[in-house]
Amino acid sequence: MTNHVELTQEEKTFGMLCHLSALALFILPSFGNVFGPLIVWLIKRDQSAWIDRQGKEALNFQITIVIYAFVAWFVIFLLALTIIGIPLAVLIGIGLAVFWLIMVITASIKVNNGEDFRYPLNIRFIK
Repeated sequence: MTNHVELTQEEKTFGMLCHLSALALFILPSFGNVFGPLIVWLIKRDQSAWIDRQGKEALNFQITIVIYAFVAWFVIFLLALTIIGIPLAVLIGIGLAVFWLIMVITASIKVNNGEDFRYPLNIRFIK
């Protein structure tokens, strides 16, 4: 869905950073994917309704992914107890990671182009 309001380049850039900052996971492995969007959103949310909306969407997705990861790790642990479960467990883990990375990159590109982006399978905790 394209935005009908003319956005400044700064709004597009910070909207993109709300999503792209989730890659902080590679710097802070525990919860960098949550802290990155949280920091950008907290700094810029009052300056633009659009950045506020994109920040909430990015933060909600990262929180959702953490929950999915905990569930996946639990399922992986249970499946790893069986011989057939080991390959399936690996596929679940890789699949979730690939889904996360593709969604973050897609969101960043679309938002930088001025489009609103809503993640699929996102639980919207922050309204």
